[in-house]
Amino acid sequence: MSGRNQVPFYEMFSCCRDTELNNILEKSFVVSATVDKSKTAMQVSLLLPGPVAPVDIALIEEGIRLEFELTSVAVSPLYPRSAHSGKTNEKKKKENPVIYGKDPSGSITPMELVTLDLGKVTVRGEVFDVQSRDIPKRNAWVMSFDMTDYTGSVRISKFMTDDNAGNIVGRIKKGMYLTVSGSLGFNRYDGELTIDPSGIALADKEVRQDAAEEKRVELHLHTKMSAMDAVIDTEAIVKRAIEWGHPAIAITDHGVVQSFPDAMKAAGDKIKVIYGVEGYYINDIDDKLAVFGSLAGSFRDEIVVFDIETTGLSSLTDAITEIGAVIMKDGKEISRFQTFADPGTHIPANITQLTGITDSDVMGAPSQEAAVRAFLDFAGSRTIAAHNASFDIGFIYEICCRYGIAYTPGYIDTLAMARALLPELKSHRLNIVTAHLGLPEFNHHRASDDAAATGLTLVKLFGQLEKKGVGDISQINDYISRTLSGVLKTRFKPRHIILLAKSQAGIKNLYKLITKSHLDTFNRYPIIPKSQIISHREGLLVGSACESGEVFGSVTEGYSRLEQRRLAEFYDYLEIQPICNNSFMLAGDRPKAGSISDLQEFNRRIVTLGREIGKPVVATCDAHFIEPEDEIFRRILLFSKGFEDADRDLPLYFRTTEEMLDEFDYLGEETAYEVVVTNTRRIAELCDVVRPLPPAKTLFTPKIENSAEDLRKIVDTRMKELYGFTPPELITKRVEAELADILNSGYDVIYMSAQKLVADSLAHGYLVGSRGSVGSSVVAYLSGITEVNALPAHYRCPNCGDADFELGRGYGCGADMPDRVCPLCGEIYLKDGFDIPFETFLGFGGDKVPDIDLNFSGEYQASAHKFTNELFGADHVFRAGTIGTVAEKTAYGYVRKYLEGLGKTISRAEENRLALGCVGVKRTTGQHPGGLVVIPQNMEITDFCPAQHPADDRESGIITTHFEYHCMEDNLLKLDELGHDDPTMIKMLEDLTGINAREIPLDDQETMAIFKSPEPLGLQRGDAIIGETGSIGIPEFGTGFTRQMLVDTQPDKFDTLVRLSGFSHGTDVWLGNAKDIILNGVATIGETVGCRDDIMLYLISKGMDEKLAFKIMESVRKGRGLPEGAEEKMKAAGVPEWYITSCKKIKYLFPKAHAVAYVMMAFRIAWFKVHEPLAFYSAYFYRRSQKDSFDAEFMIRGIDVVAAKIREVKNNQSATAKEEDLLTTLEACYEFYKRGFEFTDIDLYKSDAVKFVPTGNTLRPPFVSISGLGETAAYDLVKGRTGRQFISIEELTMSCPKVSKTHIEQLKTLGALGGLPDTSQMTLF
Repeated sequence: MSGRNQVPFYEMFSCCRDTELNNILEKSFVVSATVDKSKTAMQVSLLLPGPVAPVDIALIEEGIRLEFELTSVAVSPLYPRSAHSGKTNEKKKKENPVIYGKDPSGSITPMELVTLDLGKVTVRGEVFDVQSRDIPKRNAWVMSFDMTDYTGSVRISKFMTDDNAGNIVGRIKKGMYLTVSGSLGFNRYDGELTIDPSGIALADKEVRQDAAEEKRVELHLHTKMSAMDAVIDTEAIVKRAIEWGHPAIAITDHGVVQSFPDAMKAAGDKIKVIYGVEGYYINDIDDKLAVFGSLAGSFRDEIVVFDIETTGLSSLTDAITEIGAVIMKDGKEISRFQTFADPGTHIPANITQLTGITDSDVMGAPSQEAAVRAFLDFAGSRTIAAHNASFDIGFIYEICCRYGIAYTPGYIDTLAMARALLPELKSHRLNIVTAHLGLPEFNHHRASDDAAATGLTLVKLFGQLEKKGVGDISQINDYISRTLSGVLKTRFKPRHIILLAKSQAGIKNLYKLITKSHLDTFNRYPIIPKSQIISHREGLLVGSACESGEVFGSVTEGYSRLEQRRLAEFYDYLEIQPICNNSFMLAGDRPKAGSISDLQEFNRRIVTLGREIGKPVVATCDAHFIEPEDEIFRRILLFSKGFEDADRDLPLYFRTTEEMLDEFDYLGEETAYEVVVTNTRRIAELCDVVRPLPPAKTLFTPKIENSAEDLRKIVDTRMKELYGFTPPELITKRVEAELADILNSGYDVIYMSAQKLVADSLAHGYLVGSRGSVGSSVVAYLSGITEVNALPAHYRCPNCGDADFELGRGYGCGADMPDRVCPLCGEIYLKDGFDIPFETFLGFGGDKVPDIDLNFSGEYQASAHKFTNELFGADHVFRAGTIGTVAEKTAYGYVRKYLEGLGKTISRAEENRLALGCVGVKRTTGQHPGGLVVIPQNMEITDFCPAQHPADDRESGIITTHFEYHCMEDNLLKLDELGHDDPTMIKMLEDLTGINAREIPLDDQETMAIFKSPEPLGLQRGDAIIGETGSIGIPEFGTGFTRQMLVDTQPDKFDTLVRLSGFSHGTDVWLGNAKDIILNGVATIGETVGCRDDIMLYLISKGMDEKLAFKIMESVRKGRGLPEGAEEKMKAAGVPEWYITSCKKIKYLFPKAHAVAYVMMAFRIAWFKVHEPLAFYSAYFYRRSQKDSFDAEFMIRGIDVVAAKIREVKNNQSATAKEEDLLTTLEACYEFYKRGFEFTDIDLYKSDAVKFVPTGNTLRPPFVSISGLGETAAYDLVKGRTGRQFISIEELTMSCPKVSKTHIEQLKTLGALGGLPDTSQMTLF
């Protein structure tokens, strides 16, 4: 059946009645059903009541297939207009549209016309940024937001003290469409024109809808991952396609596939995403075909070599003026042919200048038909050859077609042969080739002379082929294809090509092509050669792309229809685009088109070409932005890249079906529908629903032999070493529960990987600090991955293993418990445990994939990476890739540069809109500073994503994941092996003092005291620079912000330090939250939320379900507030209001395990500061100098100079970032002097290259402490002085070539060179 007669689904089909689709199918109608009996296949157009997921369409197809025993069934879903309204006014019922004041009134003023002179104004537009804030001290709010109508933007601002001001301000959200009336004025804070609102109300926004009954599919679309070229947000475009009822949408970024994970996540099961790429393509196989047709024969047979002269380049619109030919046999010319041809038109002057052929030459000459017939009679059945033969043959073929002359083209092309056999030439024009081959000069651009020269060239090239073992014409193509395959000519500009994955195999092949293009064939762009596409074509659809594609280029560049068809045969479908996309062809000194009609003709030719070769033609938008008004953002980006035509109109927006049908109406209604709707849906139906990544929480780990057994053995051994042969049940239960989750989830490899890395670092003398929540795992502690013991606070006997957890109740950290001796053996108890729930790390039942982050010494980090490569194999370890996007500050710079270029001035609000529109667009790629991704040994990187060099730097030697690494965290083992200062400093302190840092007690009272006062350092309170604590230079607690936290809280417990670490690393946790709660006496430090674990433990203690407590913790720590219904349940459990309010404010929460690990390192370093001060300052200044944050010029010249410099920096409102960084070191220097220590002079023979050497009560600075004198020059000085005494600066300079004149002057200024004379010359008088 066919036509528009709608038949209820169940009148034709009986399947799916017993499924959840029954309710939908009862309201569905069959519009058409076509059966192909030869293939036992059916196509059904089905009108559904509303959008249906692709997976459900697949179920319907399978049901019909089984019911009628068919091979295949394809269902095309249709939707009624009511499902996707075509109305441009999106109307929603609103109970109270007025948000503030009176209902706005008055005529709407376009925002571009808003000026102070108007006084009062009413505007309407979309809110795109909200800057409102509360002022608690004044019990007031500042309402401030920016809105736009796309002609301009305005800022709405009002100071509010109303009782319900907070509620009013809270209703203003980004994306709202509002009408605002108010008075115009200047904001006194920023001098900007603003509207002081008298009324704000919700308004209806006109939105585009796709009202077509049968929707098109977009097959060419760019997201923000098309670097600096497109501004489409991936999630937004997928959502838009779903809203419009499109059955599918393709993603085809330039050369990359980095938006795939976001597209997959956004689509869910609501729409089919077609994953593809617009590649940079080079035809390395048959850009020019050496032999066309089924030709064979000896090189010594008779061959006709010919050339033509024409009036232009197009075989369709231009004409032949001369044909010249020679017959070659056994390498010699045996006959010649020449004729002029009447072109029937005037010969252009530039053609006459080039060829010398005038109108008088062709007057009375044979017609086009007669000239070609004469030439073909001359050629007979012989093989034909020419230089750039596709051009010459194209004209011959067109005339044959025009006049009904029987002709089957077949030819040899000496241009294609020369490119393969003479790759050393930069150009292969005939005169250049003949000169290279030593052939006689000839009258170039005359047909008979060119033909003779080409004949001699052919003989020479045949000779080269014979030397390479090619003896027959039929063997030439195969040889050249093998020769050229993979050989990329850098002078060839890459074309564009579309590759779509139609199956899961296609996804992997696409990833392989992207990988090779970035690693092997990158040349300004990631080049995909045709040879590689052929090798990896399984599961891919190949499209001809835009005007930069090979096929469209063959049309615009005047290739013959014969050549167009030859090139187009490679593709699965051809593509045309709206006329505006190609309007640039009308401009320039040498335009490719003279009118809009020419552009339309190009598209018509592509449609005809598709029909000639039986390939579907699709119409695409080549969308780079969603809405027409978004074009300005792309203009700004292109302007930042230096494009001269960046500001020309190029509306590459995402069009509706009706808009596209209107665009192509010049093709005729039927053809327009075919290319816009029928064929795009046809291509979409060829593509399976595929996944660019494995499902979430499907982990693929590498193999470590016996990892599960080894982990259990290590844990059991260590547990018994610490807690005796019969550990308390509390420990064994916790360990067994953790091991069950770890082993059942297959996480043992993750644990053992980290265990081996840490063990190797410790073997090299470097401690390792754990990051993140790995310290929540007792198994991680017992296996040596972390020093953080997550068990509740307890006593543990180091002698007999006795443990007492009962006495630890009520303590957050074991370190805070009083000293006690073991009742069994009398040994002093060790105090341990930080009370951290395991679920923080792995969730319940191991439903969170573990992320083990480790802080290695910066000096050992490279060794850790090398060890990882050795553990898993270098070809299975990749650096975690990152994507660098346009930041807000950078975007403002782009906007201002663009406006300056145009000489335009706009409002601050409009500037803000334009900047925000550019934010998030990809600029470059990079690598995580320590992240490594490990691929299982039996898999490849392309099973998950492509690979590339960071920033496309082919010289880097580093290979990263192509995807941003976070999107694969649930699928692959990722090891964070970061370089960190603390382990390096600890190692240096241990080397200087011989003290094992791991044996430092965490309850040392003198150390604890410096977090409240500088007195343990021998310093008095009240010093303006040192302040009220002694924590300068201590990690976690050395900044001005954290030192003030110490003053506010006066910590005397280790647990408090842990909480302060959580406060400082969280977002909206301390300021405006916990600080006010504590200082106002509402709650104590121990009762407030400091780390994420606090929430879970507290809520469980209030009797709440542990899984709900975990869910609330996870939501709050990610800044998502409280889950729906949680607040009521918390209140019912007796959770106080202040606690609930605090949770709502938090944007990010630090894990307690991370805080504990940081504070343990910090406390040890603080211990050295108190008990081994000179070693502390030596290590501290060493680390600062490595960051170029120690300047001997003023730091070693005494306390007065240091104090003066501190005042100078603090009083400088425009201090540089470097000066601000130096301030931290200056404060430590000041404290160093106050404690009675001194610096000795830098000495040419005694100073170390990089380390501050303790000498008595002093430190001798190294050479690198001189600002600007780096490690290379410092080591050169040490090397140059070895075993010698310099007699002059001249000799010093010659011995140390890496020490510059500037360095010498600095050394002289600091007295490091003593009285060393400038030269080695002696003066006798």
